[in-house]
Amino acid sequence: MSIDEQENSGFYAFAHLPTAHGEFEVRVYRAADGKEHLAISVGDLDGATDLPVRVHSECFTGEVLSSLKCDCKAQLDGALKYIQAQGRGLVIYLRQEGRGIGLGNKIRAYHLQEQGADTVDANRLLGFADDLRKYDIAAQILSELHVKSVILLTNNPQKIDALVNAGVKVTGRVPIVAGVNAVNHHYLETKRLRMGHLYDEADLDRAEEEGEAERL
Repeated sequence: MSIDEQENSGFYAFAHLPTAHGEFEVRVYRAADGKEHLAISVGDLDGATDLPVRVHSECFTGEVLSSLKCDCKAQLDGALKYIQAQGRGLVIYLRQEGRGIGLGNKIRAYHLQEQGADTVDANRLLGFADDLRKYDIAAQILSELHVKSVILLTNNPQKIDALVNAGVKVTGRVPIVAGVNAVNHHYLETKRLRMGHLYDEADLDRAEEEGEAERL
């Protein structure tokens, strides 16, 4: 494939990447808006069925600054560990910070949360919808990689619906409840109660206890 063909298809770069979770193949895709998204994989993807897939949205505060306000870093790490253990799988890393509102507005939302708003109302007070993320680029990446069907690592029913509507064949779901702590417990409970995330309060309590035990 020539460079021009790569750019026209959306595919831009490829390399092997050794990490603390094992070695991955990493592909970069450029969207029409110039944002670069990642496909991080293990094993053969061409024609794969029931492939374990995590579609993960960027979280600078959690993944770089180790913020305790969310569970994003733990979910990303958990997904990478999971596909390594399975010997095959894919994490699609989408550059859409703060459920699509951007880093600056995410910090503004955090400030409103400090004043008593929850994560949903903070977005609304800033004039945004509850979740502005889009998953069409993830569907395009799966299509270009010739993945036929996926088992999603997610708790978010809206993500499942969006991918199905974009043409992705979803054959199953693996829950991924991790990184729960005393700071973000209410945030995660809000996502369950107001955004329909697929876990119950007992799952959060158990994950928080497991996290505390690991730190001891």
